[in-house]
Amino acid sequence: MAVFLNQVMALESALDSVVDTGTDEELFIASYLQGHVAVIAKPMEVEPGASLPLLNEKVLSSLHSAFDNNELESGDQKRVLALWQSLVGDLNGSNNS
Repeated sequence: MAVFLNQVMALESALDSVVDTGTDEELFIASYLQGHVAVIAKPMEVEPGASLPLLNEKVLSSLHSAFDNNELESGDQKRVLALWQSLVGDLNGSNNS
């Protein structure tokens, strides 16, 4: 559980850092993604089986549902997914080091 909480904190920190360093577009993408992550990760923090792969699955499902409802334009959808995949990849890479 501690590993999962550390991973969530790392995700939140990475998304928060966009406020300091990102362009307006990057800020929009990070904020959109942060909303999905917060809604999904918070309740998972008390689940015994919480893990990064499960969070990834739930976030992707949430994003695809939102995209199916035309919440974002196609280009923004791709940028949100790319950012999410990058963040998860970074965390997976740091776990394998």
